[in-house]
Amino acid sequence: MYKSFSMELAGRTLTVDVGRVAAQANGAAFMHYGDTTVLSTATASDKPRDGIDFFPLSVEFEEKMYAVGKIPGGFNKREGKASENAVLTARVIDRPMRPLFPKDYRNDVTLNNLVLSVDPECSPEYTAMLGSAIATCISDIPFDGPCATTQIGMIDGEFIVNPTAAQRKISDMALTVASTREKVIMIEAGAKEVPEDVMIQAIFKAHEVNQDIIKFIDTIVAECGKEKHSYESCAVPEELFAAIKEIVPQEEMEAAVFTDEKQKREENIKAITERLEEAFAENEEWLAVLGEAVYQYQKKTVRKMILKDHKRPDGRGITEIRPLAAEIDIVPRVHGSGMFTRGQTQILNVCTLAPLSEAQKIDGLDENETSKRYMHHYNFPSYSVGETKPSRGPGRREIGHGALAEKALIPVLPSEEEFPYAIRTVSETMESNGSTSQASICASTLSLMAAGVPIKAPVAGISCGLVTGDTDDDYIVLTDIQGLEDFFGDMDFKVGGTHKGITSIQMDIKIHGLTRPIIEEAIAKTREARLYILDEIMNQLLQSLERGRRVRSEDRADYH
Repeated sequence: MYKSFSMELAGRTLTVDVGRVAAQANGAAFMHYGDTTVLSTATASDKPRDGIDFFPLSVEFEEKMYAVGKIPGGFNKREGKASENAVLTARVIDRPMRPLFPKDYRNDVTLNNLVLSVDPECSPEYTAMLGSAIATCISDIPFDGPCATTQIGMIDGEFIVNPTAAQRKISDMALTVASTREKVIMIEAGAKEVPEDVMIQAIFKAHEVNQDIIKFIDTIVAECGKEKHSYESCAVPEELFAAIKEIVPQEEMEAAVFTDEKQKREENIKAITERLEEAFAENEEWLAVLGEAVYQYQKKTVRKMILKDHKRPDGRGITEIRPLAAEIDIVPRVHGSGMFTRGQTQILNVCTLAPLSEAQKIDGLDENETSKRYMHHYNFPSYSVGETKPSRGPGRREIGHGALAEKALIPVLPSEEEFPYAIRTVSETMESNGSTSQASICASTLSLMAAGVPIKAPVAGISCGLVTGDTDDDYIVLTDIQGLEDFFGDMDFKVGGTHKGITSIQMDIKIHGLTRPIIEEAIAKTREARLYILDEIMNQLLQSLERGRRVRSEDRADYH
C-alpha cells in the first residue's frame, strides 16, 4: 500500500506517491503535477569510491517521446543521448542539491528523473526538480534538506508563479529559484533587460513560495522518511594538517599563492607538495590524502587572506576588475569575429549567418519549441589551461556555458522580420582563469556587431564571488573572480545584461544558501562592473566600428 500526499501549487495540484513504484531505490517519489508525471529516484552505493577527492553525484533527466505522444525522429526510432534541454535540466537540479550533501561523503549517488507524461500547463523540468529533492529527503542518503524550487515569469509587470507553456512564451522573465528553510541556494534566470530591483523582488517572491513547499515536504518526510545511513568519512586527519604546518608555515603558503600568474602559483604549490611527499614518504596513509590536504591548506590560506586581510591572490582590490581588452575582425573570411580578454581569461568568438532554413530543428517535449534560430556554442580545449587532453566533444559544462551565453544574448537580437537569418556564434576558449562563460557573452556581442547583426544593445557579463566567515554577517563579496577564488570561495554569481537591465543570471554556491543582503550586494556589484565593461571597453570599440562602416559607406557613394 502506497501513501499519497497533495498540495495546491500555483493553481494546480501537486501529488507525490511514495511506495508505489521503484521500491528498491533508496528513495523514490512518483510525481504528478497536473497531468505531468515524473518518476524521481535517489540511489547511493554502499561504499565510498576509492581514489577520489570529490563527491560523485550524477543527475539524469530522461526525456521520453511517448510522454508527448511522439515517436522519436531518425532511423533508429528510439531515444539516444541526452538532449541539450535534458543536460541543462540535470545541471539545474544538481546545483542546489550538491551543497546539501556532506562534504566528506564519497559514495556514488545518482538522482534519476524519468518523464512519463507532459502536461503543457505543468513543466516536467520543474516537477523533476521537486521530485529529486523529495526522493533524496525521504531516502536514507545523508542530506541536509529539504530544498524546494519555484519558477517565476513576468507578464505586463506581474509575477507569475510556475508559468504554463503559453505564459512562458510571452513572459519577460524565466526565473528559477531554489531555497532551503532560511536562504536562497540557487538562481537561474533569463530576462528581457529586467531592472535589478525587479529581479530581486522576483527572487524573493519565489523564496516565499518555496517555504510553503518545504512545509509540504516536511509532512512527507515525517511519515515516510528513512533514517539516514552512516558513512565512512573521507575527511583529512587533523594530525596531517598539523604536520604540514610545521614544514610549511602559514607565511610560506601565503607567499606561494599570492601571485597574479596562474602558472607561477601552480609551480609554487607543486614544489611544496614535493617537499611534503619526501617528508611523509614512509606514511602511506598520509600520502594517500596529501593532495587533498594541500588543497585544503591553500583554501584556508586564500579565504583567510581575503576575509580577514582583504588581500586577493593577484593583489587586486575587492571591487577591481582584471585588465580588459577587446578586438574585432581578427579572423579573415568569416562573417564576424570578436575577441575579449579579461586577465588570463580570453575568448575568441566567431559569428556565422545563414538562411532561416539553417535554423536548428528541435525534437523535444516542448511543443512550443520546435526550432532555434540563434545558437551559441562554447568550446573549452585543454590547451586553454595548459593541459594535454584529447577533445571528446562538448560535455555538460560546455553545453551549460554555451546555453548561458545564448540566454544572455537572445533578448537583444533583432526579430526574424528585421533580420531574416539564422545566427550561430561559437566561443573558443583561448585561455582560462575564471569566468569564461561571461567573457563569452562579451565576445559574442563583439562578433555579432562585426558581422553586421543589428542588435538592440551590447551585452556584457561579469561574475562575483563570496567568502564567508562564522556568521551570516561575516562575509565579503568579490568582483570579477579568477579561477582560484572560484575554487576556494563560496559562490560564483554570474550576471549578464545591458545598460537597461539583466538578461541572464546563474548562481552556483558551495554553502547552504545566501541571505538577502548578500544577493542584493552581488547584484549591485555585478551591475557596476557590467556598466564599466560596456562603457570603457566595448562601447568605445563598437563606436569605432560604426565610424569605420560609415566611412566605407561614404566611400562607396563617392565611387558611384
